[in-house]
Amino acid sequence: MWRKLLFFVPVAVGALAVWWAISQRQPPATAKPQEDIRTVRVVEAEPVSFVPSVSGFGTVKPAKTWNAIVQAAGEVAYVHPDLKRGAILEAGTEIIRISPEDYELAIARANANIDSIDAELAELDLTEANTRATLQLEQEVLAIANRELSRKRELAEAGTVSPTALDQQTRESLTQRQKVQELENTLSLLPSRRSVLDAQKKLNRLELDQAKLNKERTSISLPFDARIAEVNAEIAQFAQVGTTLAVADGIKTSEVEAQIPLSQFAAFVRTASRDNGLVAGLTPAGIRNVIERMGFAATIRLNAGETHVKWPAAFSRISDTIDLKTRTVGLFVTASDTWETAIPAERPPLTKGLFVEVELRSNPIENVLVVPRTALHDGRLYLADDEGRLAVREVKTGISKGDFVVVTEGLKPGERIVVSDLLPAIEGMRLRSEIDDSLQQQIVRTAGSNAVEGQGDGK
Repeated sequence: MWRKLLFFVPVAVGALAVWWAISQRQPPATAKPQEDIRTVRVVEAEPVSFVPSVSGFGTVKPAKTWNAIVQAAGEVAYVHPDLKRGAILEAGTEIIRISPEDYELAIARANANIDSIDAELAELDLTEANTRATLQLEQEVLAIANRELSRKRELAEAGTVSPTALDQQTRESLTQRQKVQELENTLSLLPSRRSVLDAQKKLNRLELDQAKLNKERTSISLPFDARIAEVNAEIAQFAQVGTTLAVADGIKTSEVEAQIPLSQFAAFVRTASRDNGLVAGLTPAGIRNVIERMGFAATIRLNAGETHVKWPAAFSRISDTIDLKTRTVGLFVTASDTWETAIPAERPPLTKGLFVEVELRSNPIENVLVVPRTALHDGRLYLADDEGRLAVREVKTGISKGDFVVVTEGLKPGERIVVSDLLPAIEGMRLRSEIDDSLQQQIVRTAGSNAVEGQGDGK
């Protein structure tokens, strides 16, 4: 039995050792919890000089297009050998000539009619002179007849002349008076006859002028330097009045209608018109006032593969309609002399049909707060306050420019804007701020960029 008791001895010793080890163990040390600090990049809200701008895209077209419309019908007798689509011809170049023979005949006919009327007028003058001379003689004869009639009346009263002789003299006087009256009537009709001939002569002169004008119109020449866009003329073709034989595009000035989102254009105008003292009312004078005070300027850019070209342009006008489907408004800008400054294989001209970008700018606006677009979070900015903690601020924004946005309300100069990604972003969390000098300088450069465009130096 004592052997069974020996089994419990080591068990008791082991239990005693375990108890002693547990009793000697120290409790785990506890440390006071510490708040995490996140390192973030920030930029300071610094008032800058901001050039408002808005961009859109459109297709180039010539500012002037000329149609060679037939004004004098006839057979096409000449077509310039270079009158082909794409050809560039100088102003004054005769491109089409219509046969002038019909109009030369009309000129000869009108001249002959004028000569005939001149002959009739000369004959009329001679007739008038002869009639007046005859009238003078007949009037003298009438005076003699009247004196003879008076004498015979006196003699008849004295009884020395018979009534028959008196009647005979009376008939002679009346006959002579009738001759005089006929000559006077003839003279009185001559002015109306002359008026008719003068009117016919004027009509013939008008026909002559019309024939000469039609002859001049048989020669069709370019009114300005142009690039041929369409040709419908062939030798021996009969051209009716009103037919378009060719279409030419002017190369002096190119025009682009850029489509700008309506919301962006409205924001651009609001920003550009700040402190400009614009007058109210969309009158011609009011529109000129807006353009002058805002100092609108434009740049046209072509980005096609490795080709990057820009041209200075001038703001022209706003489209008369708004596209309700795309909610855009058309802005017209013009660029001049792009063909004269073109360099083969390096700098193309503004050719019809090019799809280009248009940037419209206004005068610089001073003291504007600009922040990176990525710093906005659903209309809120993350700020690092003076105590080094995160503050979330609701702000209102205006026009954007590239990767940057104008803040109109909710931000004060000098405040630090967090530009790092914060996930999660808990208001009041501890921050360690580091100024991002590169981004700070980029904001200043971008805000004031394009204040003065170059002369379209190209690439």
